[in-house]
Amino acid sequence: MSDKPLFPEPDVALIPAPAGIAASLPGGGTGFVIDADTEIEATEGTERVARWLRTTVGAATGLPLAPLRDSGCRVLLRIDPALADALGSDEGYQLCADGYLVCIDGASEAGLFWGAQTFRQLLGPEAFRRAPVSGRTEWEFPAVTIRDAPRFRWRGLLLDVARHFMPKEGVLRYLDLMAAHKLNVFHFHLTDDQGWRIEIKRYPKLAETASWRARSKFGHRASPLWEEKPHGGYYTQDDIREIVAYAAERHITVVPEIDVPGHSQAAIAAYPELGNSDVIDTTALDVWDNWGISANVLAPTDTTLRFYEGVFEEVLELFPSRFIHVGGDECRKEQWTESVTAKTRIADLGLAGEDELQSWFIGHFDAWLSARGRRLIGWDEILEGGLAKGAAVSSWRGYGGGIAAARAGHDVVMCPEQYVYLDHRQAPGEDEPVPIGFVRTLEDVYRFEPVPDGLTEAEARHVLGTQANVWTEVLEDTARVDYQTFPRLAAFAEVAWSRLPAPAERDFAGFERRMAAHYARLDALGVAYRPPTGPRPWQRRPGVPGRPIEGPPPNK
Repeated sequence: MSDKPLFPEPDVALIPAPAGIAASLPGGGTGFVIDADTEIEATEGTERVARWLRTTVGAATGLPLAPLRDSGCRVLLRIDPALADALGSDEGYQLCADGYLVCIDGASEAGLFWGAQTFRQLLGPEAFRRAPVSGRTEWEFPAVTIRDAPRFRWRGLLLDVARHFMPKEGVLRYLDLMAAHKLNVFHFHLTDDQGWRIEIKRYPKLAETASWRARSKFGHRASPLWEEKPHGGYYTQDDIREIVAYAAERHITVVPEIDVPGHSQAAIAAYPELGNSDVIDTTALDVWDNWGISANVLAPTDTTLRFYEGVFEEVLELFPSRFIHVGGDECRKEQWTESVTAKTRIADLGLAGEDELQSWFIGHFDAWLSARGRRLIGWDEILEGGLAKGAAVSSWRGYGGGIAAARAGHDVVMCPEQYVYLDHRQAPGEDEPVPIGFVRTLEDVYRFEPVPDGLTEAEARHVLGTQANVWTEVLEDTARVDYQTFPRLAAFAEVAWSRLPAPAERDFAGFERRMAAHYARLDALGVAYRPPTGPRPWQRRPGVPGRPIEGPPPNK
């Protein structure tokens, strides 16, 4: 999509950068004044977006933004499906402001909502607060015309609430932060060795037992430090319904992740019959209190399959997402190699070994989900031993898994660890709190390219989009999550939304200039981001060991 500017491009600091922006009036300047008399004209299908504007922008400015009563100054909201062809996406929008009108047209309700997010940014940082602070009665709005649409349809953020639980209010806050950055897929990592975070009524011990661990490692798993108090929590099914509904109002799809067959010690601690009881005493297991990858994986039995079918039946009732994530990563096979039950299953199925046994396990749930109109997605290990036809892949171990999946005709979400794992450290040096992994600066994230070289045009179409992942082993509270996530999520959002040049040609200096304004928005939102000059004293964790990896990450 390209547009010939009507007048010279105005100086507005939008993140993510729009596809086309121009001044609506000669010389640019203020095209519109929003005050107590400004009304919202919500045409058919736009009522939810109008309500969002009143409850967010209206609350921040103190202006009523009342429904239209006359034909005076107004914000006009419209849905025009024909824009989808013109802009190349049904999430596209057009915003135009002049002396008496701001018009936001969306190719769909989602496109209109993203246009409303741009409208909010153009009002300035105060529009991101929850109540007025300046006593202003008039808000200037620039005379601009913006035509915009996303590059990718999957613009995701994974939040790991299994290692450190985030209460519901924190999750809702992160959905708002995602919406402010035009991200539209929330990957909800709900289960792991260290905790189970969703109520399953058929199996109450998942909430009663599997959601709590006795203590937690403080720092990397090699750290000698422990937090000697119980940690946990879970979301009731009504909490999940609220989260899903709240996300839907913001045009965010919630993709749940229920890990199988690895990362399952918490579930086995609650229901020992799920584990490899012919190898170890599964009744002695607790919810794991350390980080890393537990050897206690699910047994490949009919009992296990029926149990997780019951889990997924309730999950499908709660999450309308077409995609259901089943994990499938880092499944240690030691217990399977010793288990008579596993060996018998391998022999009965005529499998070549444990890798194909895992493939059989994943394939079972691929077929089960497909029969119910859903699609399985899993980490790139699900490629090992053969991948079910309809499955999609989250490529985390670099680009390799994603490339292999795309070439085999599978859809892919690119989220390589060495580029967009936001728990990795942001700078070298001892001031970075609990340094994990490679140094991934704001600029590194900005120069990340989701579509790898070497794919044909047809193969590249299998790249649904991209996702940043926030794992919380060393992120013990919301402030730590904020620090690791921001400001890098702003750079990632631009990579996911905007049609940027090749990585080496991207204008990072220009992005930094726009970030100067965006930091003020994050301040207004109360985000405890990492300042450009380095961590504030209270953001450091002196003496808490991490696991830094030196040198540049492998480009593969």
